[in-house]
Amino acid sequence: MLRTIKTTIVLFSLLTVLTGLIYPLIITGIAQALFPMQANGSLIKAPDGSIVGSKLIGQSFDDPKYFWGRLSATAGNPYNASTSGGSNLSVLNQALLDQVQGRIDALHTSDPTNTLSIPVDLVTASASGLDPDISVASAFYQAARVARVRNIAIETVKSLIDQNTSGRTLGFLGEPRVNVLNLNIALDALK
Repeated sequence: MLRTIKTTIVLFSLLTVLTGLIYPLIITGIAQALFPMQANGSLIKAPDGSIVGSKLIGQSFDDPKYFWGRLSATAGNPYNASTSGGSNLSVLNQALLDQVQGRIDALHTSDPTNTLSIPVDLVTASASGLDPDISVASAFYQAARVARVRNIAIETVKSLIDQNTSGRTLGFLGEPRVNVLNLNIALDALK
């Protein structure tokens, strides 16, 4: 019996060191060597070098001089990563319809002369509620408002959209997209 307990304690200690220390250190080292940006949270830095966010988590923008991202379905604060998840509201739920109508109203209020169809991703949340990207159509929908409010040429804004558009993953998965935070940083850098 004593021999069994001793063997169990030695094996437990060995596996704890192996799986709790050595393995994580090796995997962390490999990740830091091969994928340092992703291993450190895909952080986005402002031109002055300060960290302003992550490429993977959206941020709330509602000032008309900035591009707006998708709605956030997270509880409490928008884009709260600790409460990530969809709203689970059905298309017939009045709360969802009210959210969509509220965003449509906000878009029309901020740019009353825009007669383009509003892209669906500007009025709905993603499954995680944290989506940092919008469709290219959503970016172009907002271009006239941003150009007017900032008093810059629409061609300049459209050029920034093109420069900040990411293509399909592996060339065929998903749709082209625009990271809202990167685009807004590029706008602020125009000063």
